[in-house]
Amino acid sequence: MPNILIIGACGQIGTELTVALRDRYGKDAVIASDIREGNEELMQAGPFEILDATDSAAIEKIVEKHQITDVYLMAAMLSAVAEKHPLKAWDLNMNSLLHVLNLARDKKIEKVFWPSSIAVFGPTTPKDHTPQRTIMEPTTVYGISKQAGERWCEYYFNKYGVDVRSIRYPGLISYKTLPGGGTTDYAVDIYHKALTDGQYTSFLDQGTYLPMMYMDDAIHATISIMDADREAVKIRSSYNLSGMSFAPEDMEVSIQKHIPDFKLDYNPDFRQDIADTWPNSVDDSAAQEDWGWSSKIALDEMTEIMLTNLKSYYKKESL
Repeated sequence: MPNILIIGACGQIGTELTVALRDRYGKDAVIASDIREGNEELMQAGPFEILDATDSAAIEKIVEKHQITDVYLMAAMLSAVAEKHPLKAWDLNMNSLLHVLNLARDKKIEKVFWPSSIAVFGPTTPKDHTPQRTIMEPTTVYGISKQAGERWCEYYFNKYGVDVRSIRYPGLISYKTLPGGGTTDYAVDIYHKALTDGQYTSFLDQGTYLPMMYMDDAIHATISIMDADREAVKIRSSYNLSGMSFAPEDMEVSIQKHIPDFKLDYNPDFRQDIADTWPNSVDDSAAQEDWGWSSKIALDEMTEIMLTNLKSYYKKESL
């Protein structure tokens, strides 16, 4: 039985990962932490610590206090926000990882999960079915930090034997948390606006295909790679992960099956330049072969799940 610390537990991924791990291991075995208080339900459902991910001494203190074995480092500044605060993004995204890797190097924890992203790729990367190993020349602060993080993960494994595991998340979609400042977040916001306004103005242009994934699949992948035998995890930088690829107009068609009058228009902004450097789709055959990964949820099923649950949310809000 691991003792787990989730750093950045109140974020988009961290919130649902915390719930899934507590369901699996029990609430007392999973310590949620974030720089400030967040989701009230998450905080009340088990142990919660206020923690600055850039404070190495504070992380070590909590690791010792709770006898932590596994750390899931989910704290990060995402792509669009990071472009506005590049040095803060680098500090958070890079130093938090090094603090955790050093704890593992010093045998104070046993296993680390760190999320990378499709942002590691750039305009020179092959756009379709992007290979696991390929040209990586990211042009955003977020992507640069993720590429550097992948190299550090691989280095700490090769140099010190640190058991670090990582996946390159595509854009992630969930009804349980609001958009968090990412370029792919239009694919969350569009469902909200479809229900509240019947219309959405996309900050990405028509024909902008990006790899995407419903959150349940992402949580499943995260837990699966951490469950895998050490020998099965053959890539210690980060694994490609694929669910589905679509453009804004594909979402429009999918939503119109439930809301026929829904309208989509376009007003691309600086996030279009970011999206244009990312793949249309990625090849995740290495994850499939090494630790048995497979996605389950496609676009139309995801649309039904999102709209059904968001309708319930807005109904409660109006009461």
